Order: sequence, then C-alpha cells, then structure tokens
Amino acid sequence: MASTTLFRARVPTARLRKAEKVFAKLGMKPGDAFNIFLAQVEMRGDLPFVVSTQPDRVLTTAEQGKTWDQSLGEY
Repeated sequence: MASTTLFRARVPTARLRKAEKVFAKLGMKPGDAFNIFLAQVEMRGDLPFVVSTQPDRVLTTAEQGKTWDQSLGEY
C-alpha cells in the first residue's frame, strides 16, 4: 500500500468554492487537483505555470483569432 500524508491548508472560502465548481465539472475533488499539481511539480522540477509580477499582455480579439487560425486552421 502506498504511503500517504495528510496535508492541510487554509484557503479563502470563496476561492475554494469557486475552484470546487471547476473541479466538479472535471469529475474531481480538491484533493485530486492538488495531487495533479504535485505530480506536475515533481515531473517538471518546477511550477507547471509561470509566476510573475509582470504578466503577459492580454491579446486583442483580432490577435486571438489570428493565433487560433495559425494553430488550428480556419474555423
């Protein structure tokens, strides 16, 4: 049997409720999502997303459409 550890964290209630709705759409519970997050950290040896005080610029609608067409072809 695999060894497990109980991990507890305090999070804002509203944030958890919103996240639980997303997880439910995916058939997951918060613990499942946390395990996926930890697996990604383990595999990458880093966070699975960029953390920055300088976020990327939001694309305009036209730029999003061009990116979509380049990636997937015209719809």
